[in-house]
Amino acid sequence: MSFFLRQPVDFQRHNEEVRRVMAAFDSRKPYRVPVWIVGSITNYLLNPALNVNGWSFRDYFENPEIHVKAQLEYQKWQKFNLVCDGTAVGGGTPVMEMGVPERGWPLLVDFQNSYDEGWMDCELRYFDGGVPDTIGLLQEHKERLYDLPKPLSPTHGLLGRALEFYEYMHEACERLEYEGKPVIPPARILGEYNDGPLDLAYKLRGAGNLLLDMMTDPGYYHDLMDYVTTSFIHRMKKLRELRWSKLPDSPDRGVYREPNFPFADDALALISLAHYKEFVYPYHKRILDEFSDGTGVRIHLCGDATRHFKFLKDMFNVTSFDTGFPVDHGKLREELGTEVLIQGGPTVMLLKDGGEPEIAREVKRICESGVMNGGRFIMIAANNLAPCTPLEHIQALYEATKRYGMYM
Repeated sequence: MSFFLRQPVDFQRHNEEVRRVMAAFDSRKPYRVPVWIVGSITNYLLNPALNVNGWSFRDYFENPEIHVKAQLEYQKWQKFNLVCDGTAVGGGTPVMEMGVPERGWPLLVDFQNSYDEGWMDCELRYFDGGVPDTIGLLQEHKERLYDLPKPLSPTHGLLGRALEFYEYMHEACERLEYEGKPVIPPARILGEYNDGPLDLAYKLRGAGNLLLDMMTDPGYYHDLMDYVTTSFIHRMKKLRELRWSKLPDSPDRGVYREPNFPFADDALALISLAHYKEFVYPYHKRILDEFSDGTGVRIHLCGDATRHFKFLKDMFNVTSFDTGFPVDHGKLREELGTEVLIQGGPTVMLLKDGGEPEIAREVKRICESGVMNGGRFIMIAANNLAPCTPLEHIQALYEATKRYGMYM
């Protein structure tokens, strides 16, 4: 098994095919299912064959120069080795292009899933061979909630460092090239979006504690959720305003509500639909009322959260679900209808550790489940490529989708 292509790819020919595939998909006349491979910087940092510098997550989180260099090296590896219809870093919009990108290399400030709680002063801890995590600020002393600043500065804690990284990148990119192409600074300031109010609440309080609060101390639970939601809304507006002041030509200048607003809250996998409606939905609605223009919402949810999908679709006009696992793809299509985009696929464990025949069989099963009805399905590694996944397995996913994901 390898992490580098053994046979060269005709990038021009491949890119032309991808453009045809995506043009047909976007026009609602697909002839095959697209395949996107989306992964985070963990695929670079935790793979010694790629990370030849031996950089750690501490290096990546604390040194802006390494932050930039690691992203560029990871993107180059993606663009020259992942044969698929689109690749992306950190959950961004996939780029449909292999080889050196024509427009250049986009950067982002990337503190993984620690930025929300790091903003609220949760202690950040680094682990050998793993992604950084935080210690819940309210885990032992819940009453500390009532001493937290109101409102919390949008550049407090880890987001202060994020702003420093953002400014460093914008200055560095004025003179930086990579592989003969410009390096593009971040389009957004980290913190303009969020990972979900329930997600942050359980990271502050601890999952078990938060669920007990929900049942036994609902007053405190709602105080916490109100604080988190109010703080998010304030932060997201102020960081947009800060970006507009720095980049007055921003196309969204002065507009808080946007189409296709991206939203997430992975903690929904912890609760029932009934509890979601009672304890979480009102807080989601507050955020979406402020930032979605009503034309559509894109949602990312890990874990087994599919029991919530129909309600979310109906309440928030969700037009796209990025799914984790386990997922019954055919049932989802029946529940959501043919207009909703579903992104899903084999589990990351199967893609990393399974054999190529097993991957092909799973792709066949998914494609035959009914999820392709309506032409609004994209095959992904569900839903974040695991470090050290062999290229042969990614190729097996791609080739099997081209075989079993044909519409005609």
